[in-house]
Amino acid sequence: MRKKLVVLTGAGISAESGLKTFRDSDGLWEGYDVMQVASPGGWKRDPAQVLEFYNLRRKQVAEAKPNAAHRALAELEKEMDIVIITQNIDDLHERAGSTKVLHLHGEIFKMRSESDERLVKEIRRDIRIGDLAEDGGQYRPDIVWFEEPVPLIEFAADLAGMADIFAVVGTSLAVYPAAGLVNHISAGVPVYVVDKKIPPFRTAGKLILIEKPASEGVKEMAEMLLSGQ
Repeated sequence: MRKKLVVLTGAGISAESGLKTFRDSDGLWEGYDVMQVASPGGWKRDPAQVLEFYNLRRKQVAEAKPNAAHRALAELEKEMDIVIITQNIDDLHERAGSTKVLHLHGEIFKMRSESDERLVKEIRRDIRIGDLAEDGGQYRPDIVWFEEPVPLIEFAADLAGMADIFAVVGTSLAVYPAAGLVNHISAGVPVYVVDKKIPPFRTAGKLILIEKPASEGVKEMAEMLLSGQ
């Protein structure tokens, strides 16, 4: 049987494709205070500003391309059973060829009713005030904002617990509950950590640290995995 590799990815893997993270600029995301554009309170105060912010994000993601790290993970599917748990809202993993991707924090190319999170549709254009779902609720980005529950976290925790090998790529492990997934890794499981700056890390697994940018580090990790290290 092929080994099960579970990979937790964060903003660092997409940064090399030109997509910025708010943590690079002291709580500002492209000049916006994140709580104004990524919280239920911000949506209530100024939904038009929130839609403008995510409409711009959608354009940026559409123009971005998968990088070597995305492609290397997709290539590993030929040899291993891989599930990617990503904190990113972009679709770069899928465009690189990965087939099992769990988006913890939602997806930029989906929108949902503000009244019913089950009413979800794909969106490639801008979302505007007055775009209503079938229940009459204003459409909002299908993104998990700060102060909102993460619906898929329990499923992700189960996946982490089933991993034969776990990897953490391009995340500071500062955003919870996603950062807590490392606590579900079984004792003795090899844990690869790839980041240009390795975050503080405690796990029951066996740590292999690769302090490099994702595009270089994931390639190195893949070579180690395929050689049986």
